[in-house]
Amino acid sequence: MDRRPSQTRSAASHTRESGVSPARESVRSRVHGILRGQITSLELPPGSPLSENELANELQVSRTPVREALILLGDEALVEVFPKLGTFVSRISVPAVMEAQFVREAIELAALHEAVKRSDAQDIADLRAILDLQREACAAGDADTFFGLDEAFHRRLMEVSGHRTLWRTVTTAKAHLDRARRLSLPLPHRVETLIDEHTSVVDALEERDDAAAVGALRGHLQGVFDDIGTIQARHPELFVADGDEAVPVRRRVHPGVRGSQV
Repeated sequence: MDRRPSQTRSAASHTRESGVSPARESVRSRVHGILRGQITSLELPPGSPLSENELANELQVSRTPVREALILLGDEALVEVFPKLGTFVSRISVPAVMEAQFVREAIELAALHEAVKRSDAQDIADLRAILDLQREACAAGDADTFFGLDEAFHRRLMEVSGHRTLWRTVTTAKAHLDRARRLSLPLPHRVETLIDEHTSVVDALEERDDAAAVGALRGHLQGVFDDIGTIQARHPELFVADGDEAVPVRRRVHPGVRGSQV
């Protein structure tokens, strides 16, 4: 007879004990993923009002998973609830961006050391193929495609290191950073610079030059420090100012944010 330790529980038993059905968990996760993606992509810009009823209708779900998803997003400081006013997408916090950058840099640089040791010809070819697609997106002025390819590039680097599951940790940590990165793409020559920096990382990886690879990636990741002041000056209403009171910005879509070109 197969006897498992009493402390070992299946996912199903844990779900039953938590009182959340697998189906409900799945819907909540889907709604959370959709809303989180819309927030980090700026499809829902900072200050956007969030109505449970409207979101439930748009996503064709009941209000319960929407409410639960908003609670999870609140835990991530991506939405804020203002009594008597409603729920809004939070404005961008510069300290939160810097903290996310710290986490991302620590994980990606540590993984890159392993990638230098493990990379092979196919890995280099895959990364260079992504670079070619990034150049095409840049030429087309397609910011959304470029951003997706940027994510693909860094995810592929993590896979080369042998720590592919860590990308989920990075993705979870960098939601606030991603909003700032999105806003930086229209800056003059920013996308071209990003491609050049990516290329330097791949060149060093191919040469198995650990110091050059780490230096190139560190400089690339820290570019947000150079951009943050500029984008905050361009879009002050999207950021939390020092000593600012917690007042929502009543705006659904900010001109020049949604669907911006590179």
